[in-house]
Amino acid sequence: MQAWQVHQNGEPSEAMRLEEVQQPTPGAGQVLLKVRAANINFPDVLMCRGHYQVKPPLPFTPGVEICGETEDGRRVIANPALPYGGFAEYAVADAAGLLPAPDSLDDAEAAALHIGYQTGWFALHQRAHLEAGETLLVHAAAGGVGSAAVQLGKAAGATVIGVVGGAEKAVVARELGCDVVIDRRTEDVVAAVKAATGGRGADVIFDPVGGDAYTQSTKVVAFEGRIVVVGFASGTIPSPGLNHALVKNYSILGLHWGLYAIKNPKLILDCHEQLTELAARGAIKPLVSERVPLSGAAAAVQRVGDGVTTGRVVVVPSLENGAAV
Repeated sequence: MQAWQVHQNGEPSEAMRLEEVQQPTPGAGQVLLKVRAANINFPDVLMCRGHYQVKPPLPFTPGVEICGETEDGRRVIANPALPYGGFAEYAVADAAGLLPAPDSLDDAEAAALHIGYQTGWFALHQRAHLEAGETLLVHAAAGGVGSAAVQLGKAAGATVIGVVGGAEKAVVARELGCDVVIDRRTEDVVAAVKAATGGRGADVIFDPVGGDAYTQSTKVVAFEGRIVVVGFASGTIPSPGLNHALVKNYSILGLHWGLYAIKNPKLILDCHEQLTELAARGAIKPLVSERVPLSGAAAAVQRVGDGVTTGRVVVVPSLENGAAV
C-alpha cells in the first residue's frame, strides 16, 4: 500500500515521503481500517518536527485522526495506533477506541469531528463549565480546533468573540457564527474585546495559541473568568504570573484531552454521543476547507504548520482515482 513515511524529523514538506510499504498487521486488541479520510491536526506537524510529547519510532506514518472502514463494512472514527498513522491507504487502531461515524456527516467531516470537537467540548464544558449567556473568546477562531470551539460555544448559548489573523479568516469566523470578530493584524485585541463587552471582559477564553494570545487573555478575562489552555500553536509557551490570577480572581485551566482516554474513557463516549446529536440537528458541522488526495498530504500538512489554512484540511485517498467523497 501507499503511505507517507517520516524517516528523519524536520518540516513536513521535507520529512514526509510517499512510499510503497507493507500493509500493517493489527496487534492484540487492534483492527485494520481502510482509510476513507484523514484529518490533518497540528500534532501531525509537531510529530514531523520531533516536537510533540508523543515521539513515535522512526520511520512512522503521521495522521492521528481518521474516518475509516472496518473489514465488516462499518464506517468509524478512530485515532490510529502509531507508527501506523492515517496518511496511508490502511491504518490500525485500538478496537476499544472506535466510535461510529455520524450518518449526518460525510467522510471528511466525520474525520474532522473527533479530536478538535472533543477538545472544544471538554475545554468548554468539562473544564470551564461554560453557561448560556456568558461571553466566550476564541483565539484562532477560523482554525481547526478554534472553529470547533466557536460552533460549540454558540450551541451552548454563549456570545462568541473570535480572534483571527487576516481578512480572509475574519470572513470564515463570521460564517461560523461569531458574534464579534477581531482581526489581530489590524486591531488592538485588548481594546476591541473590552469595547465589545462594555469593559467587563470574557467569561471563558479558549486559547490554542499561547504566546501573545495568552498575554492578551489575561488582560481581558472577566471577574471569575476562566482561561483554558489547549495548545501553543504560536510556538511560545507562556509563563503566567500567578499573582495576576490572584489579583483579578480568574482561573487558568489546562486541558490535555488525550488523558481522558486513560483516566475516564466513558466521558469520551458520552461526549461523542452529544457531538453526534449536535451534528444531527445541524448545530455543529466541521468546516472542511480542503479535501486533498493522498499524494498531496505532505504539502497540506506543511500549510497547516505554516498557519495559512482555515478550518480543516482532510486527506481523502479515494481522490487519487477521481472518486466522489
